[in-house]
Amino acid sequence: MKIEIEERVLHFKQPAGTSRGVYTERKIWLVYTDEDGVGECAPLPNLSCDDIPNYGEVLRRFCDEVERTGEISYDDMRDYPSMLFGLETAMTRFDNAFSRGEVGIPINGLVWMGTFDEMRQRIEQKLQQGFRCIKLKIGAIDFDAEIELLKQIRQRFGPREVELRVDANGAFPFEEALYKLELLSQYALHSIEQPIKAGQWSYMAELCRDAPLRIALDEELIGINDPDQKRQMLNIIRPAYIILKPSLHGGMMGVREWVEIARDMGIGSWITSALESNLGLNAIAQLCCDIYGDRITMPQGLGTGLLFTDNIPMPLEIRGSQLWTSKNS
Repeated sequence: MKIEIEERVLHFKQPAGTSRGVYTERKIWLVYTDEDGVGECAPLPNLSCDDIPNYGEVLRRFCDEVERTGEISYDDMRDYPSMLFGLETAMTRFDNAFSRGEVGIPINGLVWMGTFDEMRQRIEQKLQQGFRCIKLKIGAIDFDAEIELLKQIRQRFGPREVELRVDANGAFPFEEALYKLELLSQYALHSIEQPIKAGQWSYMAELCRDAPLRIALDEELIGINDPDQKRQMLNIIRPAYIILKPSLHGGMMGVREWVEIARDMGIGSWITSALESNLGLNAIAQLCCDIYGDRITMPQGLGTGLLFTDNIPMPLEIRGSQLWTSKNS
């Protein structure tokens, strides 16, 4: 097997705002095998555990090893999840109900951070498009303004009509977190992702125990790649959910591992993309169906397929609030 690498920069249609900053472009590495496989390696700056200065050189070394052996060394690549995911994508062929275009996967409508008016307009667009699960990125504008947005939605739609999720990306100081979670809980939210910064296991465990709102871990999982450490962390914190991104949380192999460990502890999970192109999104969606089966009811975080002006064409389309493989492509 021979593998070639191509660096590429993707450009967002509109700035993607999170509490960590605003993205306007996205650097990725594409890996091509001589067996017509292609995968996307896409580390997130200042977030991925394998966001390293010599990324291309390290990726080349792993590709050389795969060329030599014909297989991926998972033990060697555990700490390089975005590289692992790209190589797994290039070397994996899924055959399931989603990849065959027989079923769609329910997804949430993602509302990026912005001004109050921008976020309200984006919420309206998602509701008009038919989404009944809305995820809001919070923590950037005034907290009272974010509460007002949630209040406006709840005045029009009850929790049975529209499921609301919020993602704080670690924006709350621990000293303020419980109070803010109590205020948020008035609006019948499904869950909140990562209310405080990662790495504060005892504080997060306290919030999971005391907050009147279900907490989901996201950034908390980054860099936790050893199975025993995964069990230890989940056993200490005991979240309601974990949210899994293959590029951040161990590639396809690591995501399967997380899901299995969480299930053993009675912890729920769902899978999301991490600002990949349609190439990575397609692989994540197929993995999602492979893990959860062809009757997924919990909305997944796979609504990022229209982010870039120069996206990679893939047979994906959103129908209502579901992601489908297009049979016409």
